[in-house]
Amino acid sequence: MITHKFAFLLAMVAALTIAVSTSTYAADTKLQNATKSATYTPAKGSEDRKAIMDALRVVIRKMSGLEVIFVVRHLKINKGWAWVEADPESADGKNHYEPMVGLLHKKSGRWTYIEGPPEFAVCEQDPDCVDTARYFKKLARKYPAASPNIFPEP
Repeated sequence: MITHKFAFLLAMVAALTIAVSTSTYAADTKLQNATKSATYTPAKGSEDRKAIMDALRVVIRKMSGLEVIFVVRHLKINKGWAWVEADPESADGKNHYEPMVGLLHKKSGRWTYIEGPPEFAVCEQDPDCVDTARYFKKLARKYPAASPNIFPEP
């Protein structure tokens, strides 16, 4: 009789272990999916997209005095952080300028350009910059609150 109770007890412990492991795995998967699903590309005309493009315009205006519009190649947002790759051009589309690439952060309701990759001349001497995957890893270490899901695939 004791062996049947012991066998029953072992079976119950095994069942509970499987149930807990399964629910922990499901919770981890849900968390990973929630983090990924929290990453999005704002639609054209949306408030976030307009605010991010306006933040980029401020940078360009300070550097060159130009008024531009953007052709967006990549824009992803996650929890107040964004990565953008956009090609500025004149409103009439006749003049095209150097791409605008970088990390932005939304603080107190306002998007601010944080940083982008160094210029090519500087970049070719820095192995962390030349290798795109290494560059994004370095950036993620520097700004741990920025989700790696916002960066483009290398």
